[in-house]
Amino acid sequence: MGWLPFSKKPKVPDVILKDTRSWLNELREVCEKHHDMPEAARIRIRELKMNWSDAASKGEMDQVLFQGLELRSNKLLRSDDAEFITLLDDIELWKPGWRP
Repeated sequence: MGWLPFSKKPKVPDVILKDTRSWLNELREVCEKHHDMPEAARIRIRELKMNWSDAASKGEMDQVLFQGLELRSNKLLRSDDAEFITLLDDIELWKPGWRP
């Protein structure tokens, strides 16, 4: 029997969760990397959406964050090429808590 304060080891979570800024930065980096090829960016955005769905279903992502990412990605996916470039420069779009 161990001494009371040292008898139990604290549980360390198995998963380190990403925060809002990390998820947003990942989306923004994909868009900026493919700024000259919006269709390639849209393909990568669709892949990110699958990752977000998986993370949300596993409880690794807050539902509010998931909804915010979905709103941004849908806006980017529905935009034409000229609007896509304009959205990349929209500072408000990339702030946490953005809503259309």
